[in-house]
Amino acid sequence: MMHAAVQQIKPSGPREAVPGAKRMSATSDWIHDWQAYATDAWQRTLLTLDTMRERGNVFLDHLQAGKPALLKFEHELLIDGRDLPQPCNYALLRILPADGDIVDPARRPIVVIDPRAGHGPGIGGFKPDSEIGVALRAGHPVYFITFEPEPVEGQTLLDVARAEAQFIEEVARRHPKAPGLPAVIGNCQAGWAVAALAAVRSDLMGPIILNGAPLSYWAGSPEQNPMRYAGGALGGAWMSALSADLGGDRFDGAHLVSNFENLNLANSWWDKYYHLYANVDTERERFLDFERWWGGYFRMTGEEIEAIVENLFIGNRLARGEVELEGYRLDLRHITAPMVIFASWGDNITPPQQALDWIIDVWGSEKALVKAGRTIVYMLHPKIGHLGIFVGGGIARREHEQILDTLEQIVALPPGLYEMKIDARDPDAPLAALESGDYSVSFETRTVDDLRALNPECRRDEALFSTIAQVSEMNMRRYRQWLQPAVRAVGSKALGEWLRWVHPLRQQHLAISDLHPLASWIKQAADEVRERRQGVEADNPWLRWEQLGSRAISESLDRLGHQRDATLVHWVEAVYGPAGLGAWLPPRESDLASGAAHAAADEREGRRMALEQVEQGGFADAVCRILLAGLAHRGVVQRRGLVLGQLLADSHRRMAEDAEGAVAADPVPGEDWATLLHRQALIVTFAPEEAMAALPTLLPTLEDREQALALATAVLMSESELADATSPTSRYVHELLHVDPARVADMALALSAPGATSTTNAAATATVSIAASPAPRSARRRKAVA
Repeated sequence: MMHAAVQQIKPSGPREAVPGAKRMSATSDWIHDWQAYATDAWQRTLLTLDTMRERGNVFLDHLQAGKPALLKFEHELLIDGRDLPQPCNYALLRILPADGDIVDPARRPIVVIDPRAGHGPGIGGFKPDSEIGVALRAGHPVYFITFEPEPVEGQTLLDVARAEAQFIEEVARRHPKAPGLPAVIGNCQAGWAVAALAAVRSDLMGPIILNGAPLSYWAGSPEQNPMRYAGGALGGAWMSALSADLGGDRFDGAHLVSNFENLNLANSWWDKYYHLYANVDTERERFLDFERWWGGYFRMTGEEIEAIVENLFIGNRLARGEVELEGYRLDLRHITAPMVIFASWGDNITPPQQALDWIIDVWGSEKALVKAGRTIVYMLHPKIGHLGIFVGGGIARREHEQILDTLEQIVALPPGLYEMKIDARDPDAPLAALESGDYSVSFETRTVDDLRALNPECRRDEALFSTIAQVSEMNMRRYRQWLQPAVRAVGSKALGEWLRWVHPLRQQHLAISDLHPLASWIKQAADEVRERRQGVEADNPWLRWEQLGSRAISESLDRLGHQRDATLVHWVEAVYGPAGLGAWLPPRESDLASGAAHAAADEREGRRMALEQVEQGGFADAVCRILLAGLAHRGVVQRRGLVLGQLLADSHRRMAEDAEGAVAADPVPGEDWATLLHRQALIVTFAPEEAMAALPTLLPTLEDREQALALATAVLMSESELADATSPTSRYVHELLHVDPARVADMALALSAPGATSTTNAAATATVSIAASPAPRSARRRKAVA
C-alpha cells in the first residue's frame, strides 16, 4: 500500500533526481510510520493486558461479594424469597429514585425481571440509559426481581413462580391509587416465565412487556438460528440432567453462557478483544462493566434445568398447552393482560419467529384474539443483537422509552393484533403538541398472515423438531432408568465445585489476574504507559494493515462458524428427517393445524355472538363502533389521537359536572370501558356490515349522529378524508346517517383545536373517551327539559 504522503510529492529539479528523492522520502515516511505504530501497538498491548488483569480481579471481587445484582441504581430489599413458605433464591427490590428523578406513587408501577439463563441479574438496570432508568425518569415507581447465585435446596420452577406472584402482589398493594395493576417487563428467559405466570394468574399483572423472550422454540431458520439443532445433536435433554447429577443436583450456568458464545465465534474469540485492543484508551470501563456481568455465572437445580429443556427448548410444550403445574395445564390463551413483544432481526438467540409464532399456534387468527378480548402489540428492530435489546443505550432512549410512555394507550387499544411503529416526530403534524419528545408512535393493525410472512422457510423444518422431541423423551426415560442412579452415586457437591472451577470460561478469567506471577509487572508497565501514552494517527498505513488483518481473522472465524452450523443442520436433518428417525417416529400434529382448528371454532362462535348483539347499545356503543370501523378501514391509529380521546373525556366529564353537579348517571363508567370495547370490537370484526347498518338505530337523532361521528373522527384524525365530498368515506357516512360530512369534520376540528381541551394530561389514555361521551347528551337533555 502506497502512503498518501508519497503520492503527494511533486517533481522538482533535474528529472533524473526525482525517483531517488521519492524513494528516500517514501522510505523515511515508512520508517517514521512504523516507529509510531510500533510504539502505539506495544502500549496498547500493555494496556490491554492490564485490562484483562483487571477483568480477572473483577471476576474474583464479584465472586467474593456474593455476586449481587449489578444495578446502577440504589435499591432496598423488600421480600427475600428464602423466607417464604416455599423458599427460593429470588427477592424483590425497590429501586430508589436517583437525584432529580421524581417518582409519582400514583403512576402505574413497573416491575423488571431479569433472565436467569446462566448470568446474574442486572441487565435491566445495567446503566442509566436502561429499562429501569427510563422508567424512573418517566416518574414510575420501579421494582426489580433479583436472584442469588445458588438455588435453595430442592427449589423448583413452581417455587419461583409462587414467589414472583407474591412479589407482584406486594407491588400492587403498595400503589392502591395507580391506574391499574403493575406492568411487568420480562427479559429473555424471564419473558416466558412471566407469560406462564400470567396464564395461571390473569388477575396479577397489568401490561406485559416481553423483550427478546422466546415462546416458540422450534421456530426460526437454519441460517439465522442454528442453535435450535443443538438438542438433536446431543440426543435431547438427557445431557442437561447428566450435568446436574454430576454436580450434586446443580447445573452450572456457565454451560449456557458457553452455548451463547459458540453462536458467534468471531465475536467470542476475536472481535470483542480486538475492539478493546484497538480502543483501549476509551473502552476499558465499558469492557470491565460488561465482563463483570458476563462472567457472573449462576447455577440452577437439576429439576429446574430439566423442566426448562424438556418442556421448552426441546419439547416446545408451552405454546402447545402441554406444560402442567400441580395438575393445572398452562394455556397462553388465558393471558388477559395486554402484551407488548419486542424482538429484533439481529437477534440470533431469540429471533422474531421465536418471539411471535406462538400467536399463530395458540390463536390461529387475529379474529380469535378479538373474540377473546386480547390485545397483542409487537415491535421489530431491524438489526440490534440479543444483548443490545437490554443494554443498548440507544434502544433504551428510543424503544423502551416509547413503550413505557405509551403503556396507557396500549391498555386502551381495541382487542386485536398490532405492530408498534416509532418515527421521528413531525412538529407540524396534526395534534403534534399531544406528543412530547423526539418520537411519534402509531399502531398498525396486523393479521396472522403478516406473522406467517416473517417465516422465510414457511416453518417446514419444525416437523424435524417433533421427531427430536420424541427421541429426547425416549433417551430421558432410559437415562433415568439405567444411568441416573449410578451417576448420582458418583456425583456430589464437591465434584460439582471442581467441575465448576475447571470450566474453560472461569479459567480464562483466572488466567490473567493478580494471581498471575507477572501481574505486578503488567500493572507497573501499564501505569508507566498511561503517563507517556503516544497514540498513532488514524491514517497510519501500518495501523490500516492491522485493521485489515483483524477483519480477515474475523471473517475467517465467521466462515468457520457458518460451516460448522451448516454441517450440524445437514447432520440433524439426515438423522431425524423422513429418511432417518422420522420414518420411525413421524412428526405429531402440526401446531399450525391445531391453531387453525381453534381459530375456526372461535370465528363461528364470534359470528353468532356478534349477530346477537348487533342492535344493542346506545350512544357510547355507537361512538366506539364508528371508531373501530374507522380503525379497520385506515389500518392505523396514532398515539396522539388516543391521547386526544382522554382530553375529550376530561372535557365531557367537566361539562356533565357543570350541568348536573355530578357525572351523569347514564354514561358507561370508565372501569367498564374494556367490556364495551370488547363487545363492539367483536361486533365490528365478525359482523361488519350489520354493525354499520345498525348505527341509525343506536343514534336516533341527527345531533347524536353528528356528535358521535365528530368524536370518532377527532380521535382517528380523519377530518380531511371526511371533509372531502368525493371520498368514499364521506359518501358512505352521508348515505348511512344522512349527516353533512363537512359539518362533522368541522366539529371534529373544533374538538381537537388547541383551546378546546386541556393538555395537562397528554400522557393519559383514551380509555374513557368514548365511555364518557354520552355525558354531553345527558346535559343537553336536561337543558331541553328545563
